[in-house]
Amino acid sequence: MADHAPLELERFLPYRLSILSNRVSQAIAREYQDRFDLSMTEWRVMAVLARYDGEGLSASEVAARTEMDKVAVSRALTRLVEARRVSRRAHDGDKRRSVLRLSAAGWKVHDTVAPLARTHERSMLARLDPDEQRALLAILDKLAPV
Repeated sequence: MADHAPLELERFLPYRLSILSNRVSQAIAREYQDRFDLSMTEWRVMAVLARYDGEGLSASEVAARTEMDKVAVSRALTRLVEARRVSRRAHDGDKRRSVLRLSAAGWKVHDTVAPLARTHERSMLARLDPDEQRALLAILDKLAPV
């Protein structure tokens, strides 16, 4: 019988961070999925487009900023464009490149979901005392600099 050294997943940092990320995302996602027929990926794409609205982004830039798979981002964008939540136009300097922005309908959804997300974040952080909150943010900044 071969010797194996399975990871102790309950103590393995990448696994624990993935589980935590899923729990956090799914808790808020239930609200906007039911209300707006919006997937987590679609919401993340919309949030990034909102954050960088002034410049507009290409699909590749959205994928890079979210660190999500390009195929997943492309599918999300297709659905968002079809739902008229995102507008797509050709870039002025390069007709092969699309510029993506939230449409008026997209902003309406964003402006409803974003406060829900902020409220959810506050309630999660409220479980930590102020020193723990500062420590968490410092650790996140160190492990994943912005």
